[in-house]
Amino acid sequence: MSNRIVVISGATGQQGGAVARALAGKGFSIRALTRNPDSDAAKAVAKDTGAQLVKAELDDEASIRAALTGAWGAFAVQNTWTAGVDGEEAQGHRFAKIARDAGIQHFVYTSVASADRQTGIPHFDNKARVESTVRGLDFPSYSIIRPVFFMSNLASPWFLNGDKLVSAMKSDTVLQMIDVADIGQYGALAFTDAARFKNLELDIAGDAKTMAETAATLTTALGRPIEYLQIPMSEIRKNSEDFALMLEWFERVGYDADIPGNAKTYAVKPTSLSEWASKLKA
Repeated sequence: MSNRIVVISGATGQQGGAVARALAGKGFSIRALTRNPDSDAAKAVAKDTGAQLVKAELDDEASIRAALTGAWGAFAVQNTWTAGVDGEEAQGHRFAKIARDAGIQHFVYTSVASADRQTGIPHFDNKARVESTVRGLDFPSYSIIRPVFFMSNLASPWFLNGDKLVSAMKSDTVLQMIDVADIGQYGALAFTDAARFKNLELDIAGDAKTMAETAATLTTALGRPIEYLQIPMSEIRKNSEDFALMLEWFERVGYDADIPGNAKTYAVKPTSLSEWASKLKA
């Protein structure tokens, strides 16, 4: 495998960075894509993984084509919140098609859990359409990994504001969630055990908690009282219709990843919310 190059997009982001770090030392040559190879984040990835940093823009076809030349595998991730729903989808289609033209043998696309369930959530449905493109390109081998809600989102201003955990979800709504480090483990497995992951589509999660339980977990981890505050969905909608539709879907339907089944099948120990939270700085 030492002569197999794996290209990782979004290498300075959460998912790409996690996959690069989990794949390091596993016998592959890693080619980490970044818009700015001179950034501290890019230098940290190179230091941690030994990856070759390659400057590439997901909206620049020529840079993607050059980055994928001669590679065996590719990990593709795009970001709705930076590119927009339409932009993310265009990037997803573009990257997959160029990868196929470049002769990539094993293509791994990270989507979102339940993208295949016609949720009506814009940033879920656009990924479903990219998934369809990946399936239709006739790669020799592909994998689609679908993570649930990121635990790291809980520490963002979208949710945590001072001593309040804020959302429009009811306090007893159960939400499946995942540590991005676990996504990295599955992403690395998709390459190290490519035969097993051939044409596999897998929803992954690490834990499932209500908002009240989440607030209690954060209270313990941060060493200060964190109270859950439910706000009207209309307040979420003022900032993002897409985000509001997602929260409403969490209330009505919700993710259905098989947490214990995946742990047993793939030997990836799921990170619990308390384990993730224990790494937060008070």
